[in-house]
Amino acid sequence: MSNETIYLIMGIAGGAFLLIVLAYFIIRKKMQKSEYKQIQRLQRGTKQKSFSMEVIYQKLYVKYIRIPFLKRYILKLRRRLEIINIDDEYNTRKDASKILTKTLAILIPIILISIIITHSNTLVMFIVLIFELFMIDTFIDSFVDKIDDNLLKQQVEFFSEIRHAYHEYNMVEEAIYQVSQDDELDISRQGEKIYEILISDDPETELEKYYDIAPNSFLKEFAGISYLTKEFGDRKVDGASLYLKNVDNITQEMQLEILKRDKLNYVFQSLAFISIAPIVLLEPIKNWAISNFSFVESWYLGKPGMIVQLLILIITFISYILVRKLKDNGSTNMNTKNTENPWQAKVYKNKICKKIVNLFIPKDGTKEYRKVIELLKEAASHLKIEWLYINRIVYSILAFIISLLVFMQLHNVAIEYVYTEPTTEYNLVGGLDEKDRQRAMEITEQDNIFLDRFKGNLKTTQEDIQEALEKSKEYEGVMPDEIEDAAERIYGKLQIVNSEYMQWFEFLLAFVFAIAGYMGPIAVLHFQVIIRKLEMEDEVMQFQTIILMLMRIERVNVEIILEWLERYSNIFKEPITKCVNNYEAGAWEALEDMKNEIAYQPLIRIVESLQAAVEKIPIKDAFDELDSERDYYREKRKESNERLIKRKGMIGRAIGFAPMICLFVGYLIIPLVFIGLTSMNDSFAAMQGGNF
Repeated sequence: MSNETIYLIMGIAGGAFLLIVLAYFIIRKKMQKSEYKQIQRLQRGTKQKSFSMEVIYQKLYVKYIRIPFLKRYILKLRRRLEIINIDDEYNTRKDASKILTKTLAILIPIILISIIITHSNTLVMFIVLIFELFMIDTFIDSFVDKIDDNLLKQQVEFFSEIRHAYHEYNMVEEAIYQVSQDDELDISRQGEKIYEILISDDPETELEKYYDIAPNSFLKEFAGISYLTKEFGDRKVDGASLYLKNVDNITQEMQLEILKRDKLNYVFQSLAFISIAPIVLLEPIKNWAISNFSFVESWYLGKPGMIVQLLILIITFISYILVRKLKDNGSTNMNTKNTENPWQAKVYKNKICKKIVNLFIPKDGTKEYRKVIELLKEAASHLKIEWLYINRIVYSILAFIISLLVFMQLHNVAIEYVYTEPTTEYNLVGGLDEKDRQRAMEITEQDNIFLDRFKGNLKTTQEDIQEALEKSKEYEGVMPDEIEDAAERIYGKLQIVNSEYMQWFEFLLAFVFAIAGYMGPIAVLHFQVIIRKLEMEDEVMQFQTIILMLMRIERVNVEIILEWLERYSNIFKEPITKCVNNYEAGAWEALEDMKNEIAYQPLIRIVESLQAAVEKIPIKDAFDELDSERDYYREKRKESNERLIKRKGMIGRAIGFAPMICLFVGYLIIPLVFIGLTSMNDSFAAMQGGNF
């Protein structure tokens, strides 16, 4: 091979090496770009891990949906989470399964502890377990409320970014699209949905659909303002964008709402648990009192103690329900009621049940019928009148049956205590030592032999018992005086055993409790009306904010304002809806009828301003005081929220601490003091009589 050929090969090899090195550096430089790094991150995100909680939650969801009892709760969670996770089935299933799993992880240990504590008292254990099932709703609501509160906090940041994006693009839909690109945030899905509505062929129809599923009123307001701005255009007011001013107004409303919810959560965070604490403390307090003060054993283990226990459980249950309703901040609850086909509707479809229920429902057009319908409206209840009366009938029947079962159990408790109480021959203030207790139980067992023989025979006399004792082996060789004392003692026990049967007044009490159960749903509705009245001022101030946003938008008229008020109303929804329906027949007359129906003065002033805007002056002039006194109304809104929280806190503390007060006063202090004094008097009387 010639030298020239060798040099040529070496040159080609060197050139190829240089090209390879150059290509390496070029490719390496390109690999450092953000696009390639993003692809790498996506690839790492799709790699399957050896352990993934998300996969576990998805598998648990499939299991939960197949279990009849848990299916009800998983579907309830779905209805609430679907509102937040729009069109995202994966996250909806994951969040529903995650919340239910956490709830069960908290509740199952509580149930096991309750069984361990109350296993000696079957009735109390059964009631406690039933009550703890209701606690599932509390845990579920608290977890979902946290998600809803986080969404509200994300909205504040979301709207802040909307401002910057709107300055850059000067287009509403483009600004929303750019800010909604972060898929990790719940608010991004809401932003994408609003963007899809704005660019759709029929945005007005799609917007109406979104109003029905929006997680909160602030997103409704934002979607509506964005649509109006896109449709009619933006304008400058005092040198600033009207759209951005309206977004600021919504942001300020959200900040006030976040503060209100945080304060309510702080006030009520422990009240729910305080209200249910007596359930867990009943048995420990009873055991502590008996072990330290044996003279109260007959009270706690007998019928009186059982009655007080049941009363405390009832008070606890009522307090728990009222505290939950008092704390309820709305959030996604209003949108998740299963109003299409609940169990009441299924019951009412049955022909026989329908005829029975119709016997209780007042006739249409009567005064009673109008009162019930008005109560349902004022309470903002999702129930139809038929469903309400099905609830009343069912609660009444349950109250009657449960009352009879409780009375029967009380009789059994009294009889059982006679058979198991250590028998002493004197009133005891102190405790029994082991030797005395053993002797007392031997006497009880001897007495039980003769109780079994004569139980149920109402004609038995003390002489019959004494005769039986004299002939028995147990009392062979015993002195006549002792036999006579034993016969008197056994006869007293027999009187108690034979008297423990269902009596007429107990059936009467069961009917009274049935009536109370029948009136219970109505009482709850009245309580809801009271709570709603506390929030009247807050709702009217929200109306003022809505009007403030709409009044400077061109082509906005009184009818559009009324439609917006109807959309966001809760307490005053009925009169506003009626006004909207009658508006075309006569605007001023419809507003006048609405003014006559309401009695809240701040709302009456709004209606009067709307009447002026219909016939005399432009809308912005009719409500110019809202704009000029905006800072005043904002401060007034803060002060109104403070008063609302204070009122709810006072009512909540009174209701929440009621079971605990009843527990310590009625179940511990009063028995110890009253029975202690009675036992001491009896003991002193016995000592003075020479019988001690």
